[in-house]
Amino acid sequence: MTSSIVSLHNVGLTLRSGMGQVEILRDISMAVAPGETLALVGPSGSGKSSLLMLMGGLERATTGRVTTLGKDLNSLDEDALARMRRGAMGVVFQSFNLIPTMTALENVAVPLELADAQDAAARAAAQLEAVGLSARSGHYPSQMSGGEQQRVALARATAPRPRLILADEPTGNLDSATGAAIIDLLFDLSAQHGATLILVTHDAELAARCDRMVALHDGRIQESVPA
Repeated sequence: MTSSIVSLHNVGLTLRSGMGQVEILRDISMAVAPGETLALVGPSGSGKSSLLMLMGGLERATTGRVTTLGKDLNSLDEDALARMRRGAMGVVFQSFNLIPTMTALENVAVPLELADAQDAAARAAAQLEAVGLSARSGHYPSQMSGGEQQRVALARATAPRPRLILADEPTGNLDSATGAAIIDLLFDLSAQHGATLILVTHDAELAARCDRMVALHDGRIQESVPA
């Protein structure tokens, strides 16, 4: 477990709802090796996205221990979690999550600036070129298609050359052809930087491209198998 980029030991997650306490994840223990590509699969409501959020410190475990990038996330406050993620982790969401008042170039430059990169603008421009969007660098999210916005989100996530990339249904809002192109880019960019890639997906073909699949059901790991 010590050589893992992510490890979870007896992790549980319980959240409050209008109906009281809801157990989302139960007794999750697993590890992810550096450079591995891992798919989290399972039916809706099985806890896939919640597990991804725990790995990134975007949600806190109720029980157990989560270690990411060598840090025990249970022991970190919000500022320390933000510092841990800065530059070392990229996150891609289904809903793009671009800043609407910033251009594509500015959106990509944000994490680089937060990581105190001196050449943030130049690196952001290079990453937009890598995803085929140099011509759209001055456009705002509202002026771009869904596929273009997700390309910007990929560029933003990978520009700092993170060690870990987390992707939550990154093609969920895209048509099949556009989604396939985005996935090709995601795998290519991860490989270029030697990053570990963990993604949530309902797509069996996409999951099969990963080194390993972890299947969840009712908040528990049902199986973990090579893809």
